[in-house]
Amino acid sequence: MFKFFVLLKRFVPPYKKYVVLSLVFNLISTIFSLFSFAAIIPVLRILFGLESSTVTYHAWVWSDGMQAIISALKNNLFFAVEQMIKTIGPNLSLLYLGIFLVIMTAFKVSTSYLAAYFVIPIRTGVVRDLRNTLYHKIISLPIGFFSEERKGDIMSRMMGDVNEIENSIISSLEMIFKNPIMILIYLVVLFYMSWQLSVFVLVLLPVSGWLVGKIGRSLKAKSTKGQEQNGELLSQLEETLGGLRIVKAFNAEAKVEHRFSELNERIRRTFSSVHRRYNLAHPISELIGTAVIAVLLWFGGTLIVGNNSSIGPEEFIYYLVIFYSIIAPAKDLSKASYSVQKGLASLDRVDKILKSENTIAEPEKPEVMKPFETQIEFRNVYFRYQTDWVLQNINLIIPKGKTVALVGQSGSGKSTLVDLVPRYYDVETGQILIDHVDIRQLRTHDIRSQLGNVNQEAILFNDTFYNNITFGVENATKEQVIEAAKIANAHDFIMATDEGYQTNIGERGGKLSGGQRQRISIARAILKNPPILILDEATSALDTESEKLVQQALENLMKNRTTLVVAHRLSTIKRADEICVLHEGRIVERGRHEELIELNGYYKRLVDMQSF
Repeated sequence: MFKFFVLLKRFVPPYKKYVVLSLVFNLISTIFSLFSFAAIIPVLRILFGLESSTVTYHAWVWSDGMQAIISALKNNLFFAVEQMIKTIGPNLSLLYLGIFLVIMTAFKVSTSYLAAYFVIPIRTGVVRDLRNTLYHKIISLPIGFFSEERKGDIMSRMMGDVNEIENSIISSLEMIFKNPIMILIYLVVLFYMSWQLSVFVLVLLPVSGWLVGKIGRSLKAKSTKGQEQNGELLSQLEETLGGLRIVKAFNAEAKVEHRFSELNERIRRTFSSVHRRYNLAHPISELIGTAVIAVLLWFGGTLIVGNNSSIGPEEFIYYLVIFYSIIAPAKDLSKASYSVQKGLASLDRVDKILKSENTIAEPEKPEVMKPFETQIEFRNVYFRYQTDWVLQNINLIIPKGKTVALVGQSGSGKSTLVDLVPRYYDVETGQILIDHVDIRQLRTHDIRSQLGNVNQEAILFNDTFYNNITFGVENATKEQVIEAAKIANAHDFIMATDEGYQTNIGERGGKLSGGQRQRISIARAILKNPPILILDEATSALDTESEKLVQQALENLMKNRTTLVVAHRLSTIKRADEICVLHEGRIVERGRHEELIELNGYYKRLVDMQSF
């Protein structure tokens, strides 16, 4: 139960005013429910002739204490009703009192609806806040975190577990502030009237609660629009997780967070409407049911006055009404207890993400990163993911404007080496320096603003050509976008589509060929215009014709830039200023293409095997 109160303390405080309003209206609703039916008891006692009418008016004496006040109130109510019957007759009195009963019930269901209405901002607001916090955390975590987590599981926590927490919070609020108060008040009244029947009621409550719950479940409708938006949210989250490398490389965290927040807000508004309509269904059905009861009481009372019926005492009718009223909160209380346990289990799963530490620590006093001027240096770099070293004793200098290619068999550490530059991971020992400054002394945002990435898999988003090219680039003009697309050999096939640059390319660019996707990725890097370029096997998955077009685009992109190339194909690297051959995490050979061929070593064997 301690974690239960931690749950409330953690998520509810921003919505304290709604908690107070819901509590107040729940109390008022409970009082209305008691007094609306209690008001008919003296009427029934007189009309049905169960005792002689000997009531006289009692003056109010406030100093006599609460018990005397309650006694005077009850006595004067009898007196007032008796006077009304003498004045207008019993039949018309019954009609007026039936109308009064309906009006009082209208007040009751209105305040009950208001209590539920003020819970809705808590429900939808907590879900929005928790999802935004969770999404922000996912964006901020390093790439290494997701190599140990399944995307589907993360998405399940984002959707299913967050919904469980939502239900847990709402149930816990009802369990604390609503249901116990209602049940306690109702039970006190029931035991006051008849303790024998009340003991029997306690036995019947579980059965009655199950029956009411079964009927209530049949009334719950599904929201098609809300489910569609949930699916869209899940799709966007999957895209973000799949494209997280590009999001970070282009410093587009704010862009995707804004896009996510907008959709999340639309979902909040949709489900606010759904919940309000759903909560309105119960008060309306109860009001209609009460109106029917009022009519039945009037008709049955008329029969009794005319001595045409054998209906029992009016206290039993009131007792049945209270019994009926206690079933719903008793059912909700049992359901809330179960829901809280499920919510706490879901909270543990969500907290695994929220409490994960970001291993890529930002410097407390970061140095100001100036525009790239001299070189990138790997100095005695060692790195491992778990226990085995992936990189060992890497020493490499990449002068400004030069192209360095990394080659080697799969698993030799090429991609890992280039992933260290944008700080997707941090080195175990050694240093990576840009312009003689350790990158761990620079903000990751500043480092990545100097880098452009083109990967083996072109990571695109379910959006237009234009928005994919301008991804992570603020205030780009249409002319600049077109120029970047022309340099990347992408302008012609873009203009061949129905809507040109405003054509949607589908999820992950599914409407495009591999070569077209890669050229859009290159256009995006060209528009960013970074001084440092990282190409990670950018042509390895293409056919010969597509490779030629992409290679031309890459050559245009690489002009006057410092480039670090990872490649398996000879055409990509033979013009490099220096080629580094990696084997089992070490640089075993380095030089130009012709020089390495003459060495007749690792590089020569790779060329002979056509591994490129």
